[in-house]
Amino acid sequence: MQTEEILSAGIDIGTSTTQLVFSRMLLQNTGGFGKIPQIKVISKEVIYRSQVYFTPLLSREEIDGKWVDRIIKKEYRKAGMKPADLSTGAVIITGETSRKKNAEDVVEAIADVAGDFVMATAGADLESVLAGKGAGAAELSRKTEKIVANLDIGGGTTNICLFENGNVLDTACFDIGGRLVKVADGKITYVAPKIRWLSEQLGLEIAEGQNVEVKKLKVLTDAMAEILVEAVGLKDADVFIEKMKTNHAITCQKKPELITFSGGVASCFEEIGELFRYGDIGVLLAQSIRENPIFQKGNVCKAKETMHATVIGAGNYSMNISGSTIEYTEDTFPLKNIPVVKIALEQPEDIADLDEKLHRAMQIYQESRGEGRQIAIAMKGLKCPSFTQIQEIAEKLTEQYDRECEPDNVLIIVLEEDIGKALGQALHHRIKNRRKIICIDGIYCESGDFVDLGEPIVSGKVIPVIVKTLIFNG
Repeated sequence: MQTEEILSAGIDIGTSTTQLVFSRMLLQNTGGFGKIPQIKVISKEVIYRSQVYFTPLLSREEIDGKWVDRIIKKEYRKAGMKPADLSTGAVIITGETSRKKNAEDVVEAIADVAGDFVMATAGADLESVLAGKGAGAAELSRKTEKIVANLDIGGGTTNICLFENGNVLDTACFDIGGRLVKVADGKITYVAPKIRWLSEQLGLEIAEGQNVEVKKLKVLTDAMAEILVEAVGLKDADVFIEKMKTNHAITCQKKPELITFSGGVASCFEEIGELFRYGDIGVLLAQSIRENPIFQKGNVCKAKETMHATVIGAGNYSMNISGSTIEYTEDTFPLKNIPVVKIALEQPEDIADLDEKLHRAMQIYQESRGEGRQIAIAMKGLKCPSFTQIQEIAEKLTEQYDRECEPDNVLIIVLEEDIGKALGQALHHRIKNRRKIICIDGIYCESGDFVDLGEPIVSGKVIPVIVKTLIFNG
């Protein structure tokens, strides 16, 4: 079978650390002789891991974009990589860093350095999924047929993702992390607001300027570990859960049968020696989690990746490959951060009011996002449509899109069923040269998602697509 190799990058600018990985992916046509080509990622290999850097900040409110730029350029040189070498990848700003006031500006500035692939601040839910996949929790749930919870514990947040058979069941995020209390020269130099509240509820006095008292801080980290036990459903939740959540708690009623840990704190599980060598409570929190009696009984499995889980998830797992029956206008790619509007098209009877459905969906979108912005239209599509049905779908889509959208907007259609080529050609016939089109299949997405469309690969037959969730920008 014919294969093609592509290179991918993952860059994570997190609360505490900034890091990069480069991966090699092998694509193969798995459709078989005489069948419609199906290009799939058949292997993924991390070929370079960067040094882990403390995320540079100008202040508690701003990222130092110039230093981030230097870090990325330095690691590209060390890896022997150039932006032109990369077919896909992701740059994400995660954790508390995604809430900095200049986060979006930094992301856009990095685009010239990193290459043409997804650039975005990642909300808690997306970060939870990426970390869980990068840590190997999704794969573990598939192999063992058990429900697996991954807890990615970083500097500012703990991102939780629950997997079953490789699929995401639920996500959550809590303001629990290693750098929420910072220390230097035997003094406490920073206490995050929620940790200040938690310490008060525990009857502790932990404040900036105090001398470091290990016993007092250990009481705090033990309580933080207990909150994480409750967060994954291994114990009934107490009053602290509501206050300590970043966005939302786990609502799924299923309980994890296996648990994995990733992130900077998880990488400290085996460490001994100076407790505050990183200038925070990360090592102490790692000890509290390891010593927690419920976690000890909770079938904890070693994660495939700890420190690099999120960045590997971004570089390796955020990409899908479109089907081979695609149609597109040349010189259209890449397109980034395109919001998705999904309309119902699964049965032949759905065709009749397809234009009305698009109009209603666009109205809702324009109310929340504003007029004029580029969108992508997602549909399931008909499994085996007739020639007449394809023509009718194309007619309704082009007429309504022309009424709703600006002339320079690309008509982007994202389908699940294998009809991208046929529908794309019908759209081309009607649109002529009025506007560019992209019609791809083999991709599932929903309203509220965003898509990034890379340059066509494998001799122009497939397009790398990164589908992101609604929960961007926190």
